[in-house]
Amino acid sequence: MWNEFKQFALRGNVVDLAIGIIIGAAFGKIVDSLVGDVFMPIIGAVTGGLDFSNYFTALSGNVTAQSLEEAKKQGAVLGWGNFITVAINFLIIAWILFLLVKGMNRLRRAEDAKTGTAEKPPEIPADVKLLTEIRDLLKTGRTV
Repeated sequence: MWNEFKQFALRGNVVDLAIGIIIGAAFGKIVDSLVGDVFMPIIGAVTGGLDFSNYFTALSGNVTAQSLEEAKKQGAVLGWGNFITVAINFLIIAWILFLLVKGMNRLRRAEDAKTGTAEKPPEIPADVKLLTEIRDLLKTGRTV
């Protein structure tokens, strides 16, 4: 049983998945910092010091606080500003991943073109070629 578990745990796919998760977590921290420390301050400066994270709607009459953190302590609040921040974070992450995949695909195509290993279209079977020729002859009304 131990050997079977060892084979499973050390299989290439499991190790690749673990590495992907670790790199993904680190990448997530980088993007969170990029959004929180670079983009959101710029957006705040452009919008006149607007801080989305403290925008909320009180759902209880007891809420009188000005910050979301304090308002949550006083009662029920709808933290829609925080949602906007998270949505912007998601859009930035999606855009960065899109650019990353696009760049990797471009590099792969360039490498395939250089080495001549680009995917070639599959060879059309002889019977399909013959049927295509017959169809084309029938369309033009010609006989062989």
